[in-house]
Amino acid sequence: MLERMKPARGSRKPRKRVGRGVGSGSAKTSGRGTKGAGARAGRKHKPHREGGQIPIIMRLPKRGFTNPGAGPATQVVNVKALARFKKGSEVDAAALAAAGLIRSADAPVKVLGDGALEAALKVKVTAVSNAARAKIEGAGGSVELA
Repeated sequence: MLERMKPARGSRKPRKRVGRGVGSGSAKTSGRGTKGAGARAGRKHKPHREGGQIPIIMRLPKRGFTNPGAGPATQVVNVKALARFKKGSEVDAAALAAAGLIRSADAPVKVLGDGALEAALKVKVTAVSNAARAKIEGAGGSVELA
């Protein structure tokens, strides 16, 4: 019965009404303390501001390294995944992306040698491992680095 439902006991509290007399527990300064930016109306301090204390972001140790010259990550495809292409077809980044084997046709692609290949394919990729080259050429295909 939706009309009879009530929130769990103790889960809903009335909002604190500040500045409503000394008996309320938060009168006069209304829980803001005395003086300073926090006591003023319309205070605008950033959450990370610590008022003269060295901010936590400066106190924490700095770790790690980001290489600005790393470039885009290489996408990897194994030889066994190339078996879905027809014999004699040209396999490039666009074909691999259309088949759903890689995310983007713009990023570099490397073919690795896991699995077997029987169809002769013309493979055009950025990089290829020695094992993958041997399997592709062994099946009668060719490898071209783009």
